[in-house]
Amino acid sequence: MSRDGGDGGNSAYGRKAFRRSKPHFRDRITADGRDGWPVEPGRYRLVVSRACPWASRALISRRLLGLEDAVSLAVVDPIQDDRSWRFTLDPGGRDPVLGIRYLSEAYDRRERDYPGGVSVPAIVDVPSGKLVTNDYQQITLDFATEWTALHRDGAPDLYPKERRDEIDAVMEDVFRDVNNGVYRAGFATGQEEYEAACRDVFRRLELLAERLERQRYLVGDTITEADIRLFTTLVRFDPVYHGHFKCNRWKLTENRVLWAYARDLYQTPGFGDTVDFDHIKRHYYQVHTGINPTRIVPLGPDLSGWLTPHHREELGGRPFGDGTPPGPVRADEEVPARGRPRPPTDQPHSRPS
Repeated sequence: MSRDGGDGGNSAYGRKAFRRSKPHFRDRITADGRDGWPVEPGRYRLVVSRACPWASRALISRRLLGLEDAVSLAVVDPIQDDRSWRFTLDPGGRDPVLGIRYLSEAYDRRERDYPGGVSVPAIVDVPSGKLVTNDYQQITLDFATEWTALHRDGAPDLYPKERRDEIDAVMEDVFRDVNNGVYRAGFATGQEEYEAACRDVFRRLELLAERLERQRYLVGDTITEADIRLFTTLVRFDPVYHGHFKCNRWKLTENRVLWAYARDLYQTPGFGDTVDFDHIKRHYYQVHTGINPTRIVPLGPDLSGWLTPHHREELGGRPFGDGTPPGPVRADEEVPARGRPRPPTDQPHSRPS
């Protein structure tokens, strides 16, 4: 997610034609270091916003694969100013490892005055303080395929070779119509533009629901990269996309299949334990002032349903394939209680561990 407001800053959201910028820094961190950035434990820092669906992919992948000790984590304030993502959640307003106040400083160390916004996820080289990559599409694929020497024991194969063509095809449709589609609808500047984007969103969601009615996961019988990419949009759907982005033909909770699928993933270790609904809501409603000039954050929706039974296990499937779930969340990376749904008082579900 980038600061695409241009010269108008945050107030420009929703007031100019929406365009998803391609990542400018597309170097890859690989096992053989062919781009000059070899996989090394402790060398790189992943910078994310828990509000951002693109950054949330990297959070989930990192946790599922057990890369917490290999790649350190920086979480920015969900509220940007016009200098972009800020480290105001940290003592003194500086990232304790990189020593910077704004993520833009790492971008400037790599290339000053480059043509583009400051986006997350971003991976920064700790020794030099320079940005390595902001390629949100490739970061998670490389976590799955290039960082294997540092994966935890029992890590799942999120991008299996024998399924990659199908995974890629599904992800392309999901990206175009769902991940990016909600933004095309929300930032539309005209009625026809909005209606076309909104129709695309719900047409694709209905097709995905048909697919998921007969199988637990999008591709094969295990969680893959495709599920991660769909989940990060679904988990934001009712809190922000339904109202704020006007994708309101129906709510996620009104679609039996997709709501059960999303709850299944949310209750799977590595998914829901990375989600911060407080950051999500405050970011969208308070940053996009071109759409929501009052910056009022709505009280709803009720989030307790995320912890209710989903019964998707009846479809079979093995969430982690031949692997195992990740262990408990590290204490320094746990989502604060205000960002997580609480179990309903009349249904004493325990939070999945």
